[in-house]
Formats: sequence, C-alpha cells, structure tokens
Amino acid sequence: MSQINNWEIMPVSAKDLTMTQAKISQNEGYIFNQHSTQEWQAHIEQGIELIKSHINHTEKPFSGVSPAELAEQFRHIDLTKPLDGTRLALEELDDLYLQHAVYFHHPKYLAHLNCPTVVPSQLAELFISAINSSVDTWDQSAGGTLIEQKVIDWTLARIGFGAQSDGIFTSGGTQSNLMAMLLARDSHCKRTRPQHSIKYQGLPPEANRWRIFSSQVSHFSIQKSAALLGLGYDAVVPVACDSAFRMDMSALKAEIDRCHAEGLIPIAVVATAGTTDFGSIDPLNDIAEICRKEKIWMHADAAYSCGLLVSPQHRQRIGGIHLADSVTVDYHKSFFQPVSCSAFLVNDHSHLEHVTHHAEYLNPLSAKLEGTPNLVNKSIQTTKRFDALKMWLTLRIMGQQALGESFDVLLARATETHQMMEQNPNIEVLHKPELSTLVFRFVPRMSMNHEQIDAINAGIRKAIFRDGSAVIAGTKVHDRQYLKFTLLNPTTTTEDVADVLSLITHYGKELTAAALSAAKNR
Repeated sequence: MSQINNWEIMPVSAKDLTMTQAKISQNEGYIFNQHSTQEWQAHIEQGIELIKSHINHTEKPFSGVSPAELAEQFRHIDLTKPLDGTRLALEELDDLYLQHAVYFHHPKYLAHLNCPTVVPSQLAELFISAINSSVDTWDQSAGGTLIEQKVIDWTLARIGFGAQSDGIFTSGGTQSNLMAMLLARDSHCKRTRPQHSIKYQGLPPEANRWRIFSSQVSHFSIQKSAALLGLGYDAVVPVACDSAFRMDMSALKAEIDRCHAEGLIPIAVVATAGTTDFGSIDPLNDIAEICRKEKIWMHADAAYSCGLLVSPQHRQRIGGIHLADSVTVDYHKSFFQPVSCSAFLVNDHSHLEHVTHHAEYLNPLSAKLEGTPNLVNKSIQTTKRFDALKMWLTLRIMGQQALGESFDVLLARATETHQMMEQNPNIEVLHKPELSTLVFRFVPRMSMNHEQIDAINAGIRKAIFRDGSAVIAGTKVHDRQYLKFTLLNPTTTTEDVADVLSLITHYGKELTAAALSAAKNR
C-alpha cells in the first residue's frame, strides 16, 4: 500500500515563507541576467582594477614561493563558509593566487610554450563567459557555430587544404593529437577491413600489430593517445633524429621496412612541425611522399609552429603541411591566445565520421539531413566552449598580418639569443633555433665531470625559480641535464635575455664554487 496518504503536511508559517523568499531573492541576485547587470559590472570592475594593479606593478614573473609555503596559506581556507562580499574574496584571491601567479606577460618569462595574450582575445573572454554559449549544437549557440566554422575555414585556407577539408576547435594539442590517432586508426581499419567497424565492434584481432611512427623527440601525447585507443605505448615506434633533431628519413624508411619484415602493420606517421624542446620541424614533404607510397595516414603536429601559417617572412619553413591528412594547431601558443584555444584540421572531412554519434535529444540524424550545423557531429567533446571567438575578434581587430609579424619577431629574437650564447664562454648551446626555443647549458671553465655539470644546471634552474627574477625551463638530452629558453613574448628584448643569461652565469658560478668546496671537504 502506498505510504503517500500517511504523510503529514506541516504548515508553513508566514515568517518562514518570508525568510525563504528573501533568501531566494538574495541568491537570485548572483544569477547573471537583466536584473543583475549592474551588480555584474561592479564585480567585473573590481576584478579589472585588481588585474591592472598586478600587471602594472609586477616586477618579476614569479614570487619564488615554494609549494610548502603556499600550501600553508591554504590550510585555514574553509570553502563551506563564504566570505562577506566580493572585496574580501578578491583580497583573499590576491593573497593566495595573484601575488604568486607565474606571469607569462613578463618579458623574462622564458620557460614553456606559454605566451602573453593579445587584448582582443581578452575582450572575447568577457563575452564567452557572460553569454556562456555551448557551441556543440546550433540550438545552443546559433551564430557561435558559424563563427567557429569561419575561423576553421580561415585556418584550413592558411594550411592550404582544399574545399573538402574541415576541422573543429579542441581543448588543446593533446586532444587534437588524440583525434588524429583515432582517425588514423579507424580510417586504416575501414580501408583494409571494410566490413569491420571499430566504433561498433571494437578493435580487430590484428590491431596489436598496428604501428605509428614518430620522432624520438615528438610530443608525449602520441604515446598517451595510442594507450587510450587500445593500441598501447608499444604501438608507437620512435624514429631517430638527425643532428638538428628532425626526423631522419633514412631511419624512418628503415623502421617501416623492419616492421613489414616482422609482420607489423604501419598505419600512420606523425610529423612534428615544431618540437617542444628544439622547435625542430620534420621534413614534411619527404614524410608525405613516404606516407603516400605506404598508403598510411600522415599527421602534422603543428601545435607550436602554427604561427608560421601567417608569417610574412618564414611561411616556407612549414612547406608541405598541406600534404598531411590531419594537422594540430594551438592558437594559444603561437597566435597569442588565452588557454585554451586549439583546433584539429583534416584534409578530407569524411574522416570525421569516425567521431560522429547522433543522440536524439541533442543532434539527431534528422537535423543533419535538414542541414542544421551541429559541431558535435565532428567532435569528441559534447559541451564545447566558444573559444573560437578569441581568434575571431583577434582577426577582426588586429588582423593576420599583425599576428604573423609578431611571430616573426620571436624568430629574430631567437637568432639573436643564439648568437649571444655562442659568444658566452660559460654557455654551451646545443642547436641553432628553427623556431624560438634554445636548449643549452652552463659549463664551468674548470674541469668537472658530467654528473657535476648536470647537478649545477639543475640547481641553476631551481635557484632562478626561487629568486623569481626570471623563469626558465630545463630538459634532458642524451641523459644530460640542459636548460631551455622558449621565446614566445614579442616584447622580450635582447637586454632582457642578456639579463637572464647573466643570472644563469651568476648562479652557475656560485654553484660551481659550492661543488668544488664540497669535493675538497670529502
């Protein structure tokens, strides 16, 4: 028997009802709509003033705070108890975050592939968060869908893809590379096993023999993608590089021949157009020819080098990119956009069918037949942020010429930095820059072994980060410790770079003296 009839309905007093309505009214004030625009503006203006203060007065890219020191400041935070108003919340944010943020806009931030952002992209972020469109379907975004498609079409044209091409905005290069490997896998299966659909039936028995080729210095997301796609790390064959850290074509051919001889099945080659450490660009035309002969997928990971697509002076450095089956582009690296802002592009739109799924409540097949443009049809994401607006406003306000000129400044600065390093007796630079990264290390003028030099260079990076006057990166090459500059700020001057090199020399000599002293006392 139902228990509903046994429920006792308690009367609600007028006082309780009034208090509840007051709370609802107060809470509604936080919802952004036509009734709260003044409150919204007040919040935004307070935030803008705080940001301006930090941008205008930040003298170092980092405070030097340690993880333990900053964690101590978080111990007393109780997120179950809100603060009394926006001002107190922003003061707390200032203490916990802004004072200790790593500022990519600072000219002496030379560490990773992080760029300062252009003002039009910041304006776009305001619209993105306020309107909060989700561009996965037309009925959630309308014009946002068409803006994204227009930016995709612009990018396809810069690459040199034809009318049959298409693409989609992604959360970053890792997602784009995952999509590339997914399409390479499924397209190979469709071509060689037309009766077998991975989407419906999973991997075929021979999938454990499929192989993907990428250089020894390609991005780790290729291995991660292979693992996520059920192929495993072992499916990725590392190909040796030449002295400039570009994929060696003889080595690639030899690896493909070896796989054939062992009964393994090549399905794709990943050409890195701008490696993370060296900025090296694999021979795109040569790789395309090999892929054509082998009838396998070619993916060009241009997450870093994509700025060359609009370069007035150096576009030829990625000549042949139009021959790829797919391309990764990170606007948040070389187009000076806020994270995240990336895209995945394909030469033939039909390959995107491998990520298509029709849900009746969201993107029914009938909508496609009616011509409704639902971007979710070609994405592995469902909810999709309107990141394309950042590039749209950047192109409409700045223009592609200004973007390309800014990227060219980075390449010129890298060449100047390389020359400075070669003239420094304490610096051993490993390569000439092809883009805007330089891998190098401090070498003491007195004789020391490799382990000591490794320890000194690791110590230099830590000391500079603790100092906060600059931020640089580190990496290992042939199991030896190196330092790295990544120049992605067009406002960084040769004087800024010289200052950081002086800082490296200062700490290098200090650590060298300490190492020699410790050796004497043993």
